[in-house]
Amino acid sequence: MIRWTTDRRNFLKAAGAMGAAAMMRPGFAWSADGDTLRIRMEGDLQVLDPAFMLGAIEDVIMRGIYVSLNKLGDLRDGAPWSLWGAEKLEQASDKSIAFTLIDGLTWSNGFGPVTAEDVKFSYERIANPDNASPWAYQFEQLDHVEVVDQKSGIIHLKNPYQPIYVVTLPYYGGHIVSKAATEKAGGKYTTDVPAMCGPYLLTGWEQKQKVTLTANPGWPGPKPAFGKVEIYVVADDQAAQLAYEADAFDYTKIAVSATKAVKAAPPAGTKVVEAQSTRYQWLSINMLSPRLQDQRVRQAVQYAIDVSQILTGVYDDLVPRSTGVVQPGTKFARPSNIIAAPDYEKAQALLAEAGVSDLSLTLTVMNDSTRTAVAQIIQASMEQAGIRVEIMPYDEAAYWGLGDKTQGDGYKELDLTLMDFAGGVDPSENLVWFRPDQIGVYNWSGFDNAEYESSYQQLVIETDEAKRVALSNRMEDLMEETGTFLFICHQPLVLIHRDTFSPVIYPDGHPNPVLFTKSA
Repeated sequence: MIRWTTDRRNFLKAAGAMGAAAMMRPGFAWSADGDTLRIRMEGDLQVLDPAFMLGAIEDVIMRGIYVSLNKLGDLRDGAPWSLWGAEKLEQASDKSIAFTLIDGLTWSNGFGPVTAEDVKFSYERIANPDNASPWAYQFEQLDHVEVVDQKSGIIHLKNPYQPIYVVTLPYYGGHIVSKAATEKAGGKYTTDVPAMCGPYLLTGWEQKQKVTLTANPGWPGPKPAFGKVEIYVVADDQAAQLAYEADAFDYTKIAVSATKAVKAAPPAGTKVVEAQSTRYQWLSINMLSPRLQDQRVRQAVQYAIDVSQILTGVYDDLVPRSTGVVQPGTKFARPSNIIAAPDYEKAQALLAEAGVSDLSLTLTVMNDSTRTAVAQIIQASMEQAGIRVEIMPYDEAAYWGLGDKTQGDGYKELDLTLMDFAGGVDPSENLVWFRPDQIGVYNWSGFDNAEYESSYQQLVIETDEAKRVALSNRMEDLMEETGTFLFICHQPLVLIHRDTFSPVIYPDGHPNPVLFTKSA
């Protein structure tokens, strides 16, 4: 039985790294040309309860051990959705969706068949505000789930909800859990999963090192290509690349700085994937900070940063500047930023108008090489406007606790924070985190705008595409106009893998090993 020994409230993503040398130790014998697939992720797991999971490695694991009604395809193909745990998923009306589960879905540990009652329990549990699930926004429009029979039900919505097929059902909240097993576990759990039903079973966990998934003999759907998946935890991209080259695993993201060299001379038997990522990076400018409550001071910060230097110096000009949190190249992308280029004189004039001199701010950042390099360019750029910046590096564990209001009022003292989130297919998935109810949770800028909130509510129910584009663009205008955001880029996604298989990568940039296929 797997036991959880980490305080999850102090972590968003555990940062444990094994390091390249440790990865090369004896015992890493299997490779993807056999029956074991070895992939690398950056952080360790903490919570495998879908209602309270945190992200990254956890969702990769949950794609294996649970089932959702539908699934997404590869981001390079536009991430189309298709049936998965359901043999039927149909829009019965603008506010109702009928589903029927596939035959043979069964819970482990003797909890019987997966039922429509389990679907009802899973969705309504996340939607229930008393449970304070961070994924409740995905079910805001859920009225209830009607159970028709053991395998069939109807999802009833309060209003039409456009993102349901690409945001709610195939992602975090859409993973179905056993009602009986969860209730027996006390209503929630962390890593001691009471019942599994997916293509894989969680069979091993070495904290901060490795997670092992083994094919579930009771899975009735398409059999996964690999009998075993080993997920190795390595925080640093450069260390991970060295470990890959030493044959420690078969799939990993690599540092952007290594892209040109790897593309020019990839390791033997390796394919390089370069794709448009949905992971957006921005500078959060906290209006709750005593030093940044004047909008003119926040706007001075915006004018004091040359984003083009970041794109060249850190991202090797592989990606353009972002105009918001919605990824470029899509129909929902905002046409341009309001502040298109740095203007140091304008920044100084705004500070003078606000009566501020000798401004000194802190810049909070995770202490990996890429983010630190971005922070150093921001620091140097703002110096040209006369603004001093002290870089405050933290490891991932400490970093994600800084903006957590449950840890005290420290989130109000943050000045500048370099942040990046994984986005989704629908613009609502990228915009949801900056609503007022996310202040002190994931909204670290203190951004609180009534028009933004009402626009979001309209965005998720609007069916006219042109109106949805206008709404999402206006929301990003509001973010920039308040001086609380400086949009940087959507980070390039560059990864390498053995040529003996083809991966499936979700829009968040993380793999779905269940859907990997072996090369002919």
